[in-house]
Amino acid sequence: MARKNSKHLLPGFGLTMGISLFYITLVILLPIAAMLLKVAGMGLPEFWRIISSRRAIAAYQITFSSAFYATILNGTVGLLLAWVLTRYRFPGRRILDALVDLPFALPTAVAGLVLVTLFADTGWYGQFLEPNGFKVNYTQLGIVLAMAFTSIPFVVRAVQPVLEEVDESLEAAAESLGANRWQVFTRIIWPTILPAFAGGCVLSFARSLGEFGAVVFIAGNIPGVTEIVSLLIYIRLDEYNYEAAAALAFVLLLVAFLTLVATNALSAWQTRYVERSA
Repeated sequence: MARKNSKHLLPGFGLTMGISLFYITLVILLPIAAMLLKVAGMGLPEFWRIISSRRAIAAYQITFSSAFYATILNGTVGLLLAWVLTRYRFPGRRILDALVDLPFALPTAVAGLVLVTLFADTGWYGQFLEPNGFKVNYTQLGIVLAMAFTSIPFVVRAVQPVLEEVDESLEAAAESLGANRWQVFTRIIWPTILPAFAGGCVLSFARSLGEFGAVVFIAGNIPGVTEIVSLLIYIRLDEYNYEAAAALAFVLLLVAFLTLVATNALSAWQTRYVERSA
């Protein structure tokens, strides 16, 4: 009886479920519904005119390509960082592990200001990069770095717990059968962490799509060159053009939603594949 009661420390299902649904509705569903109603009320021709304008298309290209490059960077560095934190013990490991979550705690505007300062022509990094032809501030490279900075924890925190659960006896067995380190990684470790890795990369991509604070300072916000969709939405809101802002926000929401759906389908397929292989 004690074990049964321990499963229900909080109030009953009806109350807890009701509070959860109320919060989700208030914070997530109602704002999205308001945006969708605003989009639905403008008519298809007006909606298409807004989202297909030359300035909007340029913003899409800059935003989506930058988020893609940032995700590739985060996928590579995030996987290596998760591997180091999981497989090695060294002085300062706990500090490094805590620093991974710093982008979550740090206001994105502060991150943008720090990046601008570092990559300025007199900054710690910029004084060496700019004389060699690598300009970061007010370029797409700066946008990519800002997006990568704010979204890398998603990859690390998705892969790290799965790596910790990998049975090392399977790796030892493979090595005893003559497998090298690369074969152990690709045939044992990688199939296990792939769903988590894909999920972390997608969350990183989706987070990068909506990034504003860190990017707005380092991008320079030049229309057609470094203007991202989030900034264009802010400009339309500042002009009291709520229909245009809602239409552009709908495009970002749709891309992020479709990306999450595709990744969940891939993860489900990967899980079934691993189970059949086992």
